[in-house]
Amino acid sequence: MKPIGVGIVGCGRISDLHELGYRGRQDAQILAVCDTNRKRAKAQANRWGVNQVYTDYTELLNNPQIDLVELLVPHHLHCPLTIQGAQAGKHVSVQKPMALSAAEANQMIEASQKAGVVLRVYENFVHYEPVRKAKAIIEAGEIGKPVMLRMHINTGTSPGGWKIPISAWLWRFNEKKSGGGELVFDHGYHLFSVAFHLMGQARRVSAWIDRTPVAPGVFVDAPATIMMQFKGERSYGVFDIAHTPGIVMQSKYYSDDDRLEVVGEKGNLLINRYTTKTLDLPELMVFKDGETRAIPVEKTSWADSFVDTTQHLIDVLQNGGCPSLNGETGKAVLQLTLAAQISARESREVEPESVV
Repeated sequence: MKPIGVGIVGCGRISDLHELGYRGRQDAQILAVCDTNRKRAKAQANRWGVNQVYTDYTELLNNPQIDLVELLVPHHLHCPLTIQGAQAGKHVSVQKPMALSAAEANQMIEASQKAGVVLRVYENFVHYEPVRKAKAIIEAGEIGKPVMLRMHINTGTSPGGWKIPISAWLWRFNEKKSGGGELVFDHGYHLFSVAFHLMGQARRVSAWIDRTPVAPGVFVDAPATIMMQFKGERSYGVFDIAHTPGIVMQSKYYSDDDRLEVVGEKGNLLINRYTTKTLDLPELMVFKDGETRAIPVEKTSWADSFVDTTQHLIDVLQNGGCPSLNGETGKAVLQLTLAAQISARESREVEPESVV
């Protein structure tokens, strides 16, 4: 079986976590890196033992050894670079959010289908082991039919967390490049992906999204409350987001408290941690028959979810099948995310499937 040749495009901080999934694999190998900043690309190449360094994406695509490109670039580049990669005959793994609009997502899907290559949206929250186990518990009927989903994000400050220079964040506050706010559109896509994974698409969405200043002329899209009615009978969801940098958290990465609860007709299921340790509770819990029990989880680190996300795609490319977040699913999650933005902006209910 021929090993998959991989090109990492974009060598910022998050690329450290993407590299982890290729360690020890005989069937996939990072052969090249690409970044407009040669110094940054060279540093990652040296760290990973990679010999081929590019500053021009087109030149990387002309390399016949590259079978798959991982696009770790600002959101406004997702669509054009995906299309270019597909047209060059490369499989594409693109960072979330998939695109800036459903129309862009359609172009990406069409290009990959026409070229006969795999398009995958890189979404590690869905591959986090507590979420995988939660999905299995729901499908086994242990908590009965899900009737309510509660999701929560609030930010914080972590002394041991990543130190990201403001220059690396500036594009995220430019709506033409980021597509929207840092918390609802960008980070929120993680939670919307889990909502879609566990509950399916929403029939309609209502949202209130405020803005909080974080620097002169710079705002974050919080506090926010988003309500969803899913397509399943009597199936609803609430998603709350708050910007609270004064709360000290324990994290090696970003300081985000992400939690989730699924209320079923026979019990409750709680996921208490993703990137950051806040409440001193087990990562996964079930309340049923009057008792609360922790569900054993082996892989509890945020980094573990990146490893499993990467290796899932390797297995698909080598053995066949469909990525868990392919183009069509990535688009559906994008429509759910955009529906929340439109609802808040226009003060009306929005049907995600109507978003173009």
